[in-house]
Amino acid sequence: MQTLGVLGGMSWESTATYYKWLNEGIRNRLGGLHSAPVLLHSVDFAGIAALQKSGQWNVAGEQLAEASRGLERAGAGAILLATNTMHKVAAAIEAAVDIPLLHIGDAVGQALQATDVTRAALLGTRFTMQEDFYKRRLAERFGIETLLPTPDAMAEIDRVIFAELCLGQFQQPARDFYLGVLEQLRDQGAQAAILGCTEIGLLLEGVQSPLPLVDSTQEHVEMGLEWLLGS
Repeated sequence: MQTLGVLGGMSWESTATYYKWLNEGIRNRLGGLHSAPVLLHSVDFAGIAALQKSGQWNVAGEQLAEASRGLERAGAGAILLATNTMHKVAAAIEAAVDIPLLHIGDAVGQALQATDVTRAALLGTRFTMQEDFYKRRLAERFGIETLLPTPDAMAEIDRVIFAELCLGQFQQPARDFYLGVLEQLRDQGAQAAILGCTEIGLLLEGVQSPLPLVDSTQEHVEMGLEWLLGS
């Protein structure tokens, strides 16, 4: 196996899940004492979140590009960017390194395509839901239309992500609210729901959802495992 670079910390709660699932996936496939050869660069999320809030995406992109160069120099053969939102600066990372970035949007798109989903609800940060970088990739590469919550619901989804989930708080009122939003989107014609923030799967783990859930973290890890195993 080659070494996989993971660019994480956004938030560390979900990055810990990436590390756990990558290692469990290799153990389950290869058995014995096998584990995933991973290099992890975990950033201080406070600085990145401040750049998001102030709209300084170019600065954030430069910082993640430099971190990616460090992973490449250290021996990584590909990179997993362990966040949905920061794929807004995926082009800056790709331009900075000579190794592939395994794009989370492609992992999600492939999973939806495999189950013949063409209309999917999208939950994530306000950046992921409102801006074009994620929705456009799903539409252009996989023919998937995304349905969004109401503006008020998007604001609350975003608030919960930053004020609760990224701080490791997974509470029942937030869970109930997210499920209510999914019910509304199902009634609008969504066939499945994209958990387009790497923390949402932690909140909705084990729940009975009104829509089939496509957990971006799970699909992204699967893409990383396929790369590690050369399949």
